[in-house]
Amino acid sequence: MPGCGKSTVGRHLARQLDLPFVDSDTEIESRIGMPIRDFFAAHGEDRFRDIEQDVIDELTGRESLVLATGGGAVLRPSNRDALHSRSHVMYLRATPEELFRRLRHDTQRPLLQVDDPLKRLRELFRERDPLYRRTAHFVIEAARPSVPTLLGMVLMQLELAGLVDPARAPVSGHRPG
Repeated sequence: MPGCGKSTVGRHLARQLDLPFVDSDTEIESRIGMPIRDFFAAHGEDRFRDIEQDVIDELTGRESLVLATGGGAVLRPSNRDALHSRSHVMYLRATPEELFRRLRHDTQRPLLQVDDPLKRLRELFRERDPLYRRTAHFVIEAARPSVPTLLGMVLMQLELAGLVDPARAPVSGHRPG
């Protein structure tokens, strides 16, 4: 969902694991040469989703990176399939009310530029939560924890799954040697 901490936690995770970090929305903006909000207004959501699908396909084909996707990436089955089959997906889950608290002053997210953003977040959550759950390998409750706490929770799940060597990913924020 928008505002759950994907980009922030992703950046910290990439730094912790010494991997490149890519935000699919940033990659899309680089390709289209304008903010997503402006592209939405000029070309519509369907055209944006087409570009997003190409970017997700390309990025999930790369090895060894931390990827944060836009909240609507799961709307297309091809994106869900690519993400689930080519990567290890973490769903940072937060309630619409918590997301509204975080995003109430945001003017950059096109889907929230409506009269009642909380109502819109509830609608998005109702639509997307089952898709996120289907796509994810791990669900992390992200309603209130701090970024370091969320990072620790993500690292713990990766360690428990045998995907990260605990010696390589200390939760203290310091990399070994």
